[in-house]
Amino acid sequence: MTKYIFVTGGVVSGLGKGITAASLGRLLKSRGLKVAAQKLDPYINVDPGTMSPFQHGEVFVTDDGAETDLDLGHYERFIDEDLNKYSNLTTGKVYWNVLNKERAGEYLGETVQVIPHITNEIKSFIYSVGQKTKADIVITEIGGTTGDIESQPFLEAIRQVAAEVGRRNCLFLHVTLVPFISGSDEPKSKPTQHSVKELRGLGIQPDIIIARVDRPLDESIKAKISLFCNVAPDCVIENRTLPVLYQAPLMLEESHLSDIVCRELAIGAPKGDMSGWYEMLDRIASRKGRVKVALVGKYVKLHDAYLSVAEALQHGGYENGVFVDIDWVDSEELGDSTADKLLSDCDGIIVPGGFGERGIEGMICAANYARVHHIPYFGICLGMQIAVMSFARNVLGYADANSSEFDPNGEHSVIDLMESQQGVSKKGGTMRLGAYPCKIRPGTQMAAAYGEELISERHRHRYEFNNTFREEIEAAGMAISGTSPSGELVETVEIPGNDFYVGVQFHPEFKSRPNRAHPLFKAFIGAAIKRSQNA
Repeated sequence: MTKYIFVTGGVVSGLGKGITAASLGRLLKSRGLKVAAQKLDPYINVDPGTMSPFQHGEVFVTDDGAETDLDLGHYERFIDEDLNKYSNLTTGKVYWNVLNKERAGEYLGETVQVIPHITNEIKSFIYSVGQKTKADIVITEIGGTTGDIESQPFLEAIRQVAAEVGRRNCLFLHVTLVPFISGSDEPKSKPTQHSVKELRGLGIQPDIIIARVDRPLDESIKAKISLFCNVAPDCVIENRTLPVLYQAPLMLEESHLSDIVCRELAIGAPKGDMSGWYEMLDRIASRKGRVKVALVGKYVKLHDAYLSVAEALQHGGYENGVFVDIDWVDSEELGDSTADKLLSDCDGIIVPGGFGERGIEGMICAANYARVHHIPYFGICLGMQIAVMSFARNVLGYADANSSEFDPNGEHSVIDLMESQQGVSKKGGTMRLGAYPCKIRPGTQMAAAYGEELISERHRHRYEFNNTFREEIEAAGMAISGTSPSGELVETVEIPGNDFYVGVQFHPEFKSRPNRAHPLFKAFIGAAIKRSQNA
């Protein structure tokens, strides 16, 4: 039967539960096991799709169109498995489902309560991902921190799962903090002890403790944690801060994490083959030279808002053998008077996705600066729309060229609301979401990057290229290099006269992997290297 691993966290947030879960998934997959991963989030939003990036960071989109937590991006990048709508559950979605069932009379007149109805809904979701994917192991991360009011129904649900499937089929892994107090020059295990005590008070005894530390732990501290937290000595494992994120699986495996997990779950899987991962880390370590990429956005004060883009840029650097230095440029500070100062020394400019009018003029300035100065430009989603608006203003001469998102009554709305979005009033989960095919025109920069005629990429948008201006824009020198298979929707644009000037309506960053950079990010960084060498 499917085995279940639950990853909880204590003391503070941001300890790396997601990276721990993703790393363990990679290690178990290397042993020949089929792994599925999911995240249970305690917030009451149905999904993060309507949340501000400043609140939550990026929204990660799956192939089947689910708007999910950014930790799912870590799962996909590490485990290299495409996730789905069963991979992310929120308190809002749980209550939404339960209340809809109650209205439909499915509970046959029962009084609907947290236990058993809410916990049953959570358990059903946990079991469903294993059933849908036929996974050997389901790794489930519980969002938040042990002790939070919001997390209690989820913790109660996983306690019940352990009782239902048996402890040989269920494992609890607790990520906690062991701070180093500089005044006394020693690490402190008391926060971990208190966190485990809190968890045990909820009926959950952790099997493995992952101790987040900034320096190696003495064996005496590990022994103390083992004694007071009632776990086996070898089940206290360090999770040190690392210079490269993708070193985490091998660092955890130094403490035999996957061996211990297989032992505790009675899994007879062979030793894992991580040779490909080692080769990737060797490529990362052997990088020489640097390129500077200006990431021009409106949410740059919170880097997690562009997490997958930043990671994909690094992946492109790995495959091209260079370090990628990201210069986070606030688009509200960018204009004709500041463009030289902010952009002249960069080797590439990328404008990622976003919503709303704030900062748009700075992005348009960046797209034009890249075009005029032949700096490699990569526009993603909004960044593609920005490229079109910039071209219409500065080449076609339409000073008022805009998107109807920002100017609903504009005369030259070169970007307009999609026909399928007309009349849509609800905001959550109603955009054009998930994987759609794109047909690439031969002989283009897109074709050179992909080497294929038909691709599939993930989308998240309401607005698109306005076909009213299609002929005029192409005649002026901007090529439409990718469309929907019918040719109706414009998916990608580019400027043939530049080494790399590409805008895509989709989000290629979601499919990039550390050991297999996305073709567009690989090509973009390659173009940035060429510019840096010719500068």
